[in-house]
Amino acid sequence: VEFLYCDLASMKSIRQFVQRFREKNYPLHVLVNNAGVMLVPERKTEDGFEEHFGLNYLGHFLLTNLLLDMLKQSGTHSHNARIITVSSATHYVGKLHLNDLQSRCSYSPHGAYAQSKLALVLFTYRLQHLLTANGSHVTANVVDPGVVNTELYKHVFWVVKVVKWMTAWLFFKTPEEGASTTIYAAVSPEMEGAGGCYLYNEERTKSADIAYDEELQRRLWTESCKMVGISDEASRLP
Repeated sequence: VEFLYCDLASMKSIRQFVQRFREKNYPLHVLVNNAGVMLVPERKTEDGFEEHFGLNYLGHFLLTNLLLDMLKQSGTHSHNARIITVSSATHYVGKLHLNDLQSRCSYSPHGAYAQSKLALVLFTYRLQHLLTANGSHVTANVVDPGVVNTELYKHVFWVVKVVKWMTAWLFFKTPEEGASTTIYAAVSPEMEGAGGCYLYNEERTKSADIAYDEELQRRLWTESCKMVGISDEASRLP
């Protein structure tokens, strides 16, 4: 195991990380987009993005795009490289505000978090469409880990913290259990060559209806490219 520092809330840190990783000249077979924050008070990343959208979504969007050529080089017909992005059941109630992705008009921690998780599902489906159109040996899937007993809940109201402390053993998954579907997506032979799936409890299931809106997927992708400062090569594809 080697550790390389990467702050997903910093576009500069992400680019530095990718550069350091490239210098090692390693193949890249699996990328898991897992970092995230939840229900944080209104604040911005160093790049000026609302923190949920900037860290949970844009950070992973940029990281994945900067590593995409290495993933394509590493995947083969019989062993595709795999991209696994961790979303949440919260995406089912999320709304994507294309005219206010930074939640500047009206900030709600719950709304901002749900929007970031919906954006990850839309991103995954659009990414898989582009990978397929390019004939790449790379698959992209999105995972709902369930309700997991981690530090992700540190910003919830204190009453909720007390209830969580009292009932976690009964209703919450352990971190190991929460990671099982991500691991399944990353290494299971059953997922070889399968992309564009939404997975929960190691099974393919249906995401929110809005996530299948291809026009919304395209518009979010284009806007995301502008926000992180990369070229939208996908604009030339259907």
